[in-house]
Amino acid sequence: MTQKNTLLLDLVAFTTVAIWGTTFVWTKLLIINGLSPAQIFTLRFIIAYILLCGFSLTRKKSHRWFSDNWKDELVMILLGVTGGSMYFLTENEALRFTTATNTSLIVCSCPLFTALIVGLCYKAERYHSRQVIGTLMALAGMAIVVLNGHFVLHLSPLGDFLAFSACISWAFYSLLMKRVMGRYSSMMITRKVFFYGILTILPYYLFVPDFPSVEVLTRPSVLANLLFLGSVASMLCFLTWSWCMKGLGAVRCTNYVYFNPITTIVAAWLILNEQITIFFLIGSTLIIGGMVLMNKK
Repeated sequence: MTQKNTLLLDLVAFTTVAIWGTTFVWTKLLIINGLSPAQIFTLRFIIAYILLCGFSLTRKKSHRWFSDNWKDELVMILLGVTGGSMYFLTENEALRFTTATNTSLIVCSCPLFTALIVGLCYKAERYHSRQVIGTLMALAGMAIVVLNGHFVLHLSPLGDFLAFSACISWAFYSLLMKRVMGRYSSMMITRKVFFYGILTILPYYLFVPDFPSVEVLTRPSVLANLLFLGSVASMLCFLTWSWCMKGLGAVRCTNYVYFNPITTIVAAWLILNEQITIFFLIGSTLIIGGMVLMNKK
């Protein structure tokens, strides 16, 4: 792969994470309007799946409904669980039992766990000494950004366990992606993730009847936010993420998750008028420096 192509993939990966970082703000606005986290996840994945199916069907020659064999189809199911229903449910449910700070710190450390898990299975993806230093710098910067000068953590075993489960879920999602990336298109993999993500979230509603009201769904602001989350943050970003993982590798691509808190705070500053502090600037500098070390040849 040429340096030009690698730079393009790095830029797309960063842009994808930047968009994902803003979803916390849009989700917060939807929760204020009366939607629950489970409803938001389900609706955004349904929107993404319908749009992706419509686009995929226009390409009849390359459109496929099923994988080559049942083992690959099982991997697709696991992708839908680890990158869809389990990840979003555990992350959102963690917020009910622990603080947003704890959840952010644990979930945003997923690149470290991804590197450990993928490195155990693929020798080519293992960290070298320079990358370890870069990871620790980025991790420290992420912690400074999230803590924002308030170095007090409130331990909550159940909430922290759920947040850690979300972190590990995404790490295994990255590992499973390596099994199918070379043999199936990004579009097919993404479509499968949405389908099985929706399918495996349905049992949740049997235990927690949680259905949105028509009055809430017909509000223009709610519709606009849901369409953005479904079409851009879900459909488009999952497609670009699959493409970047194929070109950059699971570990390097997932390292961009360290930028997530930066884009979240910038979006909150622009939209919710939240303040940017000196801790944000220091943490952001460490994250960027760490990323330069990790990605330097």
